[in-house]
Amino acid sequence: MTRIYLEEGPKKVFACSIDWPGWCRVAKGEEAAVGLLMEYAPRYRAVAGRAGLPFAPGDPVVVARVPGDATTDFGAPGVVPDLDLEPIDAGEAERQVRLLRAAWELFDDVAAVSPEELRKGPRGGGRDLSKVVDHVQEAERSYARKSGVRHRPYASREDRDAMRAELARVLARPWEPPLEQGWPPRYALRRAAWHVVDHLWEIEDRSR
Repeated sequence: MTRIYLEEGPKKVFACSIDWPGWCRVAKGEEAAVGLLMEYAPRYRAVAGRAGLPFAPGDPVVVARVPGDATTDFGAPGVVPDLDLEPIDAGEAERQVRLLRAAWELFDDVAAVSPEELRKGPRGGGRDLSKVVDHVQEAERSYARKSGVRHRPYASREDRDAMRAELARVLARPWEPPLEQGWPPRYALRRAAWHVVDHLWEIEDRSR
């Protein structure tokens, strides 16, 4: 339940769960990153709970390390680990898609009840709620192209929901190598869920 890998940049390290997309934290150094990941386990439990999945992680086990880059140090995971090139069957793909859907639902719920003006500070700078939401949705549309899902800029919430539904269908399929282009499904799920969950927590923190 707590298999993780480390993406090690020159200045920052990401600790990411392999099996729980979106549960991923960054800090300066391996020990700090792993500690922060575990510190956020109670908050990630809300995502797993919305997906209807039990979540009771034990001690983390580092099973892989990958060299990071400038994107890592910027604060985003940017390297596809070799373990994401392993096949994924329909059952596991569907389980991980449930977690991505849960992240979307929680993000929308929190955004709906949060103030437009968010507390200023180093986390998120001066960006207020509507701009955070727009950023998440546009990044999501960009990420979807890595899985072959292409949609024009949204004209409505229905457009966004249609993109999400198509992306979920694509990522719920079984997959096996070789990877012809884009991102392998395991990585696409993790990266998409991480971005939604990271900004979900940002909104929660900056609403207080």
